[in-house]
Amino acid sequence: MALTTGELARELEELIAALDRRVPRVEQAGEVAIAREAAALRARAVARLAELAGSGVAPVVRRGGNRP
Repeated sequence: MALTTGELARELEELIAALDRRVPRVEQAGEVAIAREAAALRARAVARLAELAGSGVAPVVRRGGNRP
């Protein structure tokens, strides 16, 4: 199923929000790597939203404990 640009933007926004809600559990094995990968995924999602904004779709990135 192909997504429209608007649908893709909403999906990316949901992904970013979910990543922002995630609480790292540093006491668990592998958590540092998972947190690093989550931050990288978030950065790619934000970059893709910015690309979509250039195509006329305004991104809405919810802020709340965002990681760089």
